[in-house]
Amino acid sequence: MVNQWKLFLAPYKQAVDELKIKLKGMRAQFERQQDHSPIEFVTGRVKPIASILDKAHQKNIPLDKLAEEMQDIAGLRMMCQFVDDIEQVVELLRERNDFKVIEERNYISHKKPSGYRSYHVVIEYPVQTIQGERKILAEIQIRTLAMNFWATIEHSLNYKYKGEFPAEINMRLERAAEAAFRLDEEMSQIKEEIQEAQVYFSINKEATKKIKKNDD
Repeated sequence: MVNQWKLFLAPYKQAVDELKIKLKGMRAQFERQQDHSPIEFVTGRVKPIASILDKAHQKNIPLDKLAEEMQDIAGLRMMCQFVDDIEQVVELLRERNDFKVIEERNYISHKKPSGYRSYHVVIEYPVQTIQGERKILAEIQIRTLAMNFWATIEHSLNYKYKGEFPAEINMRLERAAEAAFRLDEEMSQIKEEIQEAQVYFSINKEATKKIKKNDD
């Protein structure tokens, strides 16, 4: 049984590894052009077997239909500094020709009742294997650092309470979600000043490195 899962998940792991390199490469291209990168950093994972089984049970997905009906076995997250960076990242994903965008879910302008905000892009990604090409589904979540902080905490609490939060916890989570969104909005208002400061910091950092290198 373990070997069957390894075989099933192998192309998903390959997809995550490849996509992480490709999406991180997008950030590197902005840096080489000395432009503001809308991508802060990229992470990825293959959903653990226990989580796959739990979700399959909750969603009534037969195990022989996982590849067709479970979209987030392979998952990527792209973090952005500012809310309006998210739209730019989504547009960049739409323009790529190495995978196909098949679904988008905007939980930023249409937040979930819990307060959750993020932008989800489901893609069909071709994995090259020794048995030939295999197209798999992967989900890319694009969100700000503030949104990610809230979502990470909510996810941890969800494991404890199994989705049935006490009223007080639920109220505080909703307040925290709104506070995180207000933080994003405030930061967007001073986006240009922040970016100028970051450029200034980077220039000074490089200059300091050169001075130290020359001293050595």
